[in-house]
Amino acid sequence: MKRIKQKKAVDQGVRQLVLQMPEVIAQQLHEMVVGAGLTVLAAMLEAERERVCGPRYAHVEGRRAHRAGHAPGELALGGRRVSVKRPRARTVDGNEVRLKTWEAFADDDPLHQRAVEQRVVGVSTRKYARSLEPVAAKTRGTSKSAVSRRFVALTKKKLDAMLESSIGELKLAVLMIDGIHIDDHVVLVALGIDEEGRKHVLGLHEGATENATACKGLLANLRRRGLRTDRSILVVIDGSTALRKAVRDVLGKKGVVQRCQLHKRRNVVDYLPEGMRKRIDTAMAQAYRCGDEKKAKRLLTNLANVLEDAHPSAATSLREGLDETLTVLRFGLPEALVRTLSTTNAIENIQGGIRRVCRRVTTWRGGSMILRWVGAALVEHARGFRRLRGHKGMEKLVAELRALDGEYTVARHEKAA
Repeated sequence: MKRIKQKKAVDQGVRQLVLQMPEVIAQQLHEMVVGAGLTVLAAMLEAERERVCGPRYAHVEGRRAHRAGHAPGELALGGRRVSVKRPRARTVDGNEVRLKTWEAFADDDPLHQRAVEQRVVGVSTRKYARSLEPVAAKTRGTSKSAVSRRFVALTKKKLDAMLESSIGELKLAVLMIDGIHIDDHVVLVALGIDEEGRKHVLGLHEGATENATACKGLLANLRRRGLRTDRSILVVIDGSTALRKAVRDVLGKKGVVQRCQLHKRRNVVDYLPEGMRKRIDTAMAQAYRCGDEKKAKRLLTNLANVLEDAHPSAATSLREGLDETLTVLRFGLPEALVRTLSTTNAIENIQGGIRRVCRRVTTWRGGSMILRWVGAALVEHARGFRRLRGHKGMEKLVAELRALDGEYTVARHEKAA
């Protein structure tokens, strides 16, 4: 019996050791891989120094440089800076020889990108060091202040690049614009959809409110960077009068406006008592989905007439801009594309991604900080972009827009005559 108990104890100890082995092996494997990488790097540096100075202890005629020992150095590794020995070489005149291998590995950019990615996915500056894999070497660059500086530097660089990049080469058919409130600021975001149904973040603009000045500032920036204003483009907006005015002032007739049907439904039912809201909202949804512009307008106009006496504000809201909520129905597009372009859901999905990233910030320090965070969130969200639902109907939309251009040209010539 005693031997049986001893055997069971030994078996249990073996099982515990086996369970612990993966963690132990993983730790050792990681240290081995890091160590091997540093060893290979040291060999590459020494090989380049040998090409410059010649073999060690060998007499070389016309030698242009000689070895000068080693100096303390740092390289980017795993999201931090690791201390390593840097081989040195000097010319016969005493000038330092710059080793290209060292310069390539000493670049700071990987650290900046790692800091931004960690912050965007929710790692705080205080916990940044804990999120990195351990390295058996002296390191630095993982403090709260260091991570914050890198995050600010790279997000500002990316934001500047976004606001200055050319968009003239994009064959845009649709422009969606909407605003998101952060702290005491409103950030307008512009999303472009090209003729093949691919999405592109075009830019953003900050303001205290979603007024016409801020909206015109965004559109003016897009036009300066190459947005074509000589041909028609479908502009999907939420119904804001300021945004509508800005589109008219900057794009004129070439900005073919589609007001968001969901926003229209919400605005109307907000004027109604609770008991009527579901019924009226359902009636509006059915009218918008009937697939025919004239029928939809007739149904919605009749609904406004019904609401006129008891709820005049709701009726007025329904009639306001009604034609612009039916623009995509007028084009006779496939149902899938109509449902996609009749609302601002595509850009509101982006705003949801912005909120998920920005809600981690507890204190905002001005509009510049907000723009940097929103820009970082947009870059992160754009990685998951898919083609627009119903993109197979984009060819029909483009044909309708070009037909409008032809009508405008004819009308202009007739007016001139």
